[in-house]
Amino acid sequence: MGWSLRNGSLDIATLQKLYHTGTLRPTELVEDVYERVEHCPVPHIWIYLLPLEAVLAQAKELEARWKSDKARMPLYGIPYAIKDNIDAAGHPTTAACPEFRYVPTESATVVKRLNSSGALLIGKTNLDQFATGLVGTRSPYGITPNPFDSRFISGGSSSGPAVAVSTGLVSFSLGTDTAGSGRVPAGFTNLVGLKPSKGLLSTKGVIPACRSLDCVSIFALTCADALTVFDVCRAPDPADPFSRERPAYLPQKQYAATRPFRFGVPYREQLDFFGNDEYAALFSSAVERLAKLGGEKQEIDFGPFLATAKLLYHGPWVAERLAAIKDFIAEKPNALHPVTKRIIEEGARFSAIDAYESYYQLRMYQQIVRALWRTVDVLLLPTTGTIYTIAEVEADPVQLNTNLGHYTNFVNLLDLCAWAVPNGFLKNGLPMGITLMAPAFQDEYLGGLAAEFHHQSSRDMGATGWALPPIVLPDVELSNSPGGERMELAVLGLHLTGQPLNFQLTELGARLRRTCRTAPEYRCYVITDPQGARKPGAVFVTDGSGAALEVEVWDIPLENFGRFIVRVPPPLGIGSLKLDDGKLVKGFICEGYAIEGAEEITAMGGWRTYLARQPR
Repeated sequence: MGWSLRNGSLDIATLQKLYHTGTLRPTELVEDVYERVEHCPVPHIWIYLLPLEAVLAQAKELEARWKSDKARMPLYGIPYAIKDNIDAAGHPTTAACPEFRYVPTESATVVKRLNSSGALLIGKTNLDQFATGLVGTRSPYGITPNPFDSRFISGGSSSGPAVAVSTGLVSFSLGTDTAGSGRVPAGFTNLVGLKPSKGLLSTKGVIPACRSLDCVSIFALTCADALTVFDVCRAPDPADPFSRERPAYLPQKQYAATRPFRFGVPYREQLDFFGNDEYAALFSSAVERLAKLGGEKQEIDFGPFLATAKLLYHGPWVAERLAAIKDFIAEKPNALHPVTKRIIEEGARFSAIDAYESYYQLRMYQQIVRALWRTVDVLLLPTTGTIYTIAEVEADPVQLNTNLGHYTNFVNLLDLCAWAVPNGFLKNGLPMGITLMAPAFQDEYLGGLAAEFHHQSSRDMGATGWALPPIVLPDVELSNSPGGERMELAVLGLHLTGQPLNFQLTELGARLRRTCRTAPEYRCYVITDPQGARKPGAVFVTDGSGAALEVEVWDIPLENFGRFIVRVPPPLGIGSLKLDDGKLVKGFICEGYAIEGAEEITAMGGWRTYLARQPR
């Protein structure tokens, strides 16, 4: 059955195809989304829904701009939600504390970027109060239960954002992740959860938990969707003192299933599943699955990670949580949830001496872990060691929360990026997830591997029953299957191996075939696209002034070629590119107007040479 209102998949690729073919309009989708919200059987997902009329008005504006402004709207008509500790101008923020409520006049930076890209904000969701907890039970707005079984927790603190996506109400959502809040709910609701490298997504307009550690996280149905949102949101922000960019000098690893990689797992005796044998068995299956994808398993000492994790809630970083709301808690101490109040007030007992001594400990653990990355590329861990019922958590709220952070609390302290992905189901129908981790700024590399793993481990997206869109695996023979044709595509800039946009190829199942040069009939310039990205623009010439340029030739599944093209912003486009052997392949071309006044780099022979000559 094809896509239809009320039961169609909201994954981004599906909606983009429907919009581009004229099958669906954003105003129609908005009406449908609000009907889904109204009939959703899972309670306490939302703290605040935007008025339907306001979202419809925004959707109508998008439709009016669509034909003339497509390049600036990569998320055209895509519905999303945000955790209610993230500001949206003109709409209340509570952080799940009614007495803390205020109405901001300015949206968070990430919300501004999403809205300007054409995304449609639907509402603000429930959370563990002040983003303190991994359980999803610490909110006066009610407990958001697990969509697979309402007796169980959905995880926190980003319970609402995760469940909104898992139940098919929105395409993606933004949460936050300081101790695991962008990963634990993903594991419990059969979603992808991206915890980016610290600072790549601005936290301006986000109520702090631990400001020096906070990250905006992304919940999505697929890794491709998470990467699409990550691309839109990622940008340096001068208004955020913790904002940072990926260093230009840092080599970017490339993931491809044909390339061996090394992954670390803790020594067997260091793994703890808190008595849950099914979780242990599913994790063993994950290890085998990652090995089949080309990984070489290496057991590592997990001790330094566990020691780091203890610093987060048993050290002075708790004082940073108190610092975030010290004036409010002093004025209205009884406004807080009892467990939240108990945890945050612990911050008052730490001194400046405690802070420095713990910082010295952290630096020692960081040094130890840094050496690990010389022996492994990726760390594979359970997202959590087990799952609990709501009743179990309410009976022992602090210790069980600590158990859930066993594999998550150290990540930001050690400056890692992480992808949580589904890993099958328990006999009772509840999902179990794993997390892939790597050093900061390897987000795209890790996302490529996470996508491959996801498509090996899952069939459905979230709790929707929607089928996971197919991905072309490099080791699958497609030539004898319908629609299995592939076509060659030449790239010469940001899509080259190791460059920032290479994941857009690998995510769509593209494979590197060869490195070669164009025919000596091109001139090359440094141009700037509408998003401000610098990249090469090649222009065909016939007057003999051209040169041969270095390119990589990839092959990409024909069925995914259109998905790739729509992500190419002007002044670039895809046309025919002539190689040095005279063969014509599809490749990047540049519109002539873009080179006026641009720096010419033809004589350098390619983008890599140009980058190598830039001052560092």
